[in-house]
Amino acid sequence: MKKKVILSGMRPTGKLHLGHWVGALSNWIDLQEKYNCFFMVADWHALMSEYKNPKSIKDITVDNVADWLVFGIDPEKSIIFRQSKILEHLELFMILSVITPLGWLSRCPTFKEQVKQLKEKDINTYAFLGYPVLQTSDIVLYKADYVPVGDDQLPHLELAREIVRRFSSLHKKKIFIEPQALLTKVSRLTGLDGRKMSKSYNNYISLDEEDESLENKVLGMFTDPARKRKKDPGHPEICNVFSYYKIVNSGLEREVKDWCTQAKKGCVECKKILLNSLKEFLVSKRDKKKEILKDKNKIYDILNKGEDKARKVAISTLDEVKKAAGLI
Repeated sequence: MKKKVILSGMRPTGKLHLGHWVGALSNWIDLQEKYNCFFMVADWHALMSEYKNPKSIKDITVDNVADWLVFGIDPEKSIIFRQSKILEHLELFMILSVITPLGWLSRCPTFKEQVKQLKEKDINTYAFLGYPVLQTSDIVLYKADYVPVGDDQLPHLELAREIVRRFSSLHKKKIFIEPQALLTKVSRLTGLDGRKMSKSYNNYISLDEEDESLENKVLGMFTDPARKRKKDPGHPEICNVFSYYKIVNSGLEREVKDWCTQAKKGCVECKKILLNSLKEFLVSKRDKKKEILKDKNKIYDILNKGEDKARKVAISTLDEVKKAAGLI
């Protein structure tokens, strides 16, 4: 039976951190065993927020892809590519833009949320308003059956299906598949201080965090606010440190819960044990990444090969679209 297709991507706007591992990368590792996966460096999308400092995108792209590779994305199993190298994304974006009503875009809840959250980036632009249309183009260009998303992305995916239906209705031709959501098991990991994990808050642990920085961040983590003294029983369900054990050492979860609720260990000791677990989880991959980055040409070679494969699919789909729209 032919494998179903998945399209997913990340914007190269900064270092990848544990939130990316939880929300996307760990899921990608499993998905590549079951589906035909297209994993995209979404650099056009990154440009929408980083247009004042676009030179950083190239270096961050290489850094991010190195993380993908060391954490388990296999270029023999998955197609890894840069969005900007496949010009068909922009061609299809144009074609779908002319049939997408402005009202659909302005009502998309994530647009207003992102403008507020990234107000320092000034993304109240024409391009960012059209973000969901470019996202739709990314997905349907490869006729993806599924898109792995968190629940916050569901409105974008529903809009993608609406655009697909409108194209099919206008041109009396069903070319695209209506993409369905593949909800991630865990879509978010709270930052070290209990707030949303964010670069601007500096409350994250990067996937290549150095030992000294890692120690400082872990020992400074917020714990159970209701536990004032070591002899007080803890409440793992509201402790941020406990949520990190679930990610990096789930085998200890039951034991941690016991020593916390029974006040057998204090929060400082608990964080030190978590620190050791994080080192076991991250350090070998961090060192492997350093080796990979010594020869960046190998990463570019992987990207170039992936782009050759992606381009063939994209060209084929766009030819169908242009014929249906009367452009050729």
